[in-house]
This record gives sequence, structure tokens and C-alpha cells, in this order.
Amino acid sequence: MSNTVSQADLEASIARINSAFLGIKEQMSKVIVGQDAVIEQLLIAMFSRGHCLLEGVPGLAKTLMISTLARTLTMTFARIQFTPDLMPADITGTEVLQENRETGRREFRFLAGPLFHNVVLADEINRTPPKTQAALLEAMQERQVTVGQTRHIIGDPFFVLATQNPIEQEGTYPLPEAQQDRFMFKVFVGYPSFLEEREIAKRTTSVMKADPEEVLSAAEIIELQKLVRQVPISDHVADYALALVRQTRIGQEGVPDFVNDWLSWGAGPRAVQFLILGSKARALLYGRTHVSTEDIQALAGPVLRHRIVTNFSAESEGITTDRVIEELLKVTPTKEGELTRDPRLQKIFAA
Repeated sequence: MSNTVSQADLEASIARINSAFLGIKEQMSKVIVGQDAVIEQLLIAMFSRGHCLLEGVPGLAKTLMISTLARTLTMTFARIQFTPDLMPADITGTEVLQENRETGRREFRFLAGPLFHNVVLADEINRTPPKTQAALLEAMQERQVTVGQTRHIIGDPFFVLATQNPIEQEGTYPLPEAQQDRFMFKVFVGYPSFLEEREIAKRTTSVMKADPEEVLSAAEIIELQKLVRQVPISDHVADYALALVRQTRIGQEGVPDFVNDWLSWGAGPRAVQFLILGSKARALLYGRTHVSTEDIQALAGPVLRHRIVTNFSAESEGITTDRVIEELLKVTPTKEGELTRDPRLQKIFAA
């Protein structure tokens, strides 16, 4: 597919994605109060063909938010409650020996697991052992599952939304960095405001029951995902995304001192890919036909926070990955001339 697209096609894309975006938000607001930024990031990931990891304390409606999103889409939905005794075959499916009524012979037949749905909620993913967590890797990256010697293709669209609780670590298995990297975004779900919490309390303690309507079909989502990839991006904006990511790699020339002091590992190329792809989707959502550095800045947190690793020194000082990202945004110029003339960044680009 060509990287260029006509202005008329882009304007039509904006109208279609805006309509879908506003429609889904309207339907989700019937059930979910607030959390606009979280919903926006979920939709950006969906239109970008990515997966999301949601982290927040219990009771913030993470599971309800995901199930409500699935109800606004004409797609199949499955919820997997991850537990310590869950086995890989419980989510991927397994082969069973059955008798063929026509031939009378016994033969193996594949029974698909819950991964073979369009929207999959991996609830409390950090409660299951690494062996089962790893069963998601192939499905998320390759969109297929291998059972025995047979590969089974997972149909499009395919969207994994995982949740985890950050405060209860006993009996949990933190996700390895390699698996976290498969998630496009790591989204923090925060506490509601006073007015939002009052509305939540009133809704959930009354007889009122909302029923969201379907907004998008699977075919429409696939088409919108193709449109996102056609949004043009200038070399300057792409260089800005590269500058942010490459500055996280410790020990290289041009890297800020605080990165070397606070990080033990930096982000890989997949971070640049997701920054650019997500920014294309965000540009369309905001009615623009081009990507800006503002889009890159808005998505730097959810894209990078689970791809950089702080060291002991940073942890002892209470420095989080979000703090590192904030400092990176401060020291990275957004204007084209300043970005290319910065002596420190010139070393980054020359590496």
C-alpha cells in the first residue's frame, strides 16, 4: 500500500474515525463515569491494532470498562480470569481424541480456547505463572496459536486487554519485560474526581441499568485500522519520536546524565513503532490530517513506561519511569531547527 493518501481520503477518514470515537464514548458513558483519557488510549490502541495493559487499584472499574467497550463493538468477547492454577491449554485450546461417526476411527480434534475471540480480557494477568503468561506471547505478536504441530490462525480484529493490581504482590507473578513489550500501551487507571465518584455512587446504588448500543462492526474496525496507517508523518516528527526513545539507552553518547543515573535498561525499536502508529490514530481522532510532536508527547507515557527499567538508585530516591519520561520531554526540543542543531542530539542521531 502506498504511503501517500489524498487530502479528500484523509478528510473522509477523519469523519469516520471521529464518528466512531464519539459514538463509542457516548455509549460507554452510559456505564462508565469519567476516565476519558483511559478510554481514549484504549481506542487509539484498538485503531492501531495494538494491545493494552491496564494497571490500577481494585474497584476502579477496569474490568467493567473493558467489557463495556466490547459491548459497543459487534465482535466476540471472552474474559479469562487468571489464577495460579491456570494452564496454557486453558486459554489457547487443546486437542482431544474423538471418534469420527462416519468412519468409526478415532482422530484428534482441536477445541479452540478463549483466545479465539476478537476482544480478550486477561483479568489479573499477574496472578498466573510465567508458563501460562507466555502462552499469550505468540497470540499477541503472531496472531496465531501453535498446539502440537499445528498452527491455528486467530481472526482479525484481535485485541488483548489485560489488567493487573499494583498493590497486592503476594502470590503474583510480575510480567517479564519481554511480554510487557508486546503491549502497545501500559495505561494507569486513577481515582475518580469528587463529582465523578458521587455520580458512580448514585448510579451503582440505584435500580438504573444502562445498556450500551453497538457502534462498530469487525469489518469497520479493520478498515479504520488500515486508514490509520495511511496518515503521513514528517521526518521531523519521526525524528522527535526517535530522539525520545534513543535517549533512554544508557551508556551511549548524547544520553542525558539522569538517564544513566536512573535507568538500567532502555526502550527498543518497538517503542518507536508504537509511538508513531499511535500518534497517527490520535491525529485522526483530533481532526488532523498529519501527526504533530504534540501527539508523540501525549503518548510517550503509555508507550514508554513499561519499556524502560529503573535501577536501584532511582527506586531508592522514589524515581518512577513516568518521572524519567517527564524529564526526557523537557530536555528534547520540539521545534525542527532546535532538534537537529542540538549538539547532544546530533550524537544520538549519529550513533
